[in-house]
Amino acid sequence: MAKSQVTFNKIEKEKKRLKKREEKQKKKEARKAEKEASGTSGIQFAYVDFNGNLTDTPPDPAMREKVEAESIELGVPKKEDRVEEEPTAKEGKVSFFDHSKGFGFIIDSVNQEKYFVHVSGLIDEIDENDKVTYELERGQKGMNAVRVKKI
Repeated sequence: MAKSQVTFNKIEKEKKRLKKREEKQKKKEARKAEKEASGTSGIQFAYVDFNGNLTDTPPDPAMREKVEAESIELGVPKKEDRVEEEPTAKEGKVSFFDHSKGFGFIIDSVNQEKYFVHVSGLIDEIDENDKVTYELERGQKGMNAVRVKKI
């Protein structure tokens, strides 16, 4: 004789499905009994007032605000509309620089953050413990110091 194709897992899933169906039916009957006992019309409505709060009273039509479809802006504002801060020169100190590999790190004098610097971003030749000015640009792994000048 061949073994049954119904596995333990399938049986358990079927039991869970039937239990869920029974619970749903019980909740439905409980709501129906509550409706008959209280004499209400059933489901209560929730409204949202003009401040975004949920209330049980409908909103006043006189408080409705007319919005023109043309005034709604979807997406990111155009580049010329955005206010961008001008890159300012920051000051810091070179904490490490390896001339053979061509990279190093600068510590900001204001917030003590470390920034990566590559030899391609140098204007002047730098060494460790030099005071420098630099600008920041976003790199692949974070902010990089570029246009680095010795003070």
